[in-house]
Amino acid sequence: MNTKAKAKAAEMIEEGTSNVFADLGLAEPDERRLRVQLAMRLNDLLQAEGFTQAAAAKRLGLAQPHVSELKNYKLGRFSSERLLHFITLLNRDVEIFIRPSANVKENHAGTVMVWAAA
Repeated sequence: MNTKAKAKAAEMIEEGTSNVFADLGLAEPDERRLRVQLAMRLNDLLQAEGFTQAAAAKRLGLAQPHVSELKNYKLGRFSSERLLHFITLLNRDVEIFIRPSANVKENHAGTVMVWAAA
């Protein structure tokens, strides 16, 4: 077996979970995932409404550079509660449903997902 073939054979592929933040070993992976999902929906709403960053800043009560951070998913300053509040400022209702987990594995924690209606 040549060197190239040995290197390819030694390559291991590890299947990830549904949470890249957990896969990377980052702190609070579920909260990070939730904030990204909320920011994605918020950015979709801002784009659909045609808001400029300046207009979004005024509507959300933020400084324009903070809107830029939001649009670029630099979410360190934004809690999930704050992102939910921003969504309500765009005339959207937020409903939270609690249901049994679809994953029936013993001792498996449930997940939080963000869905958006049209």
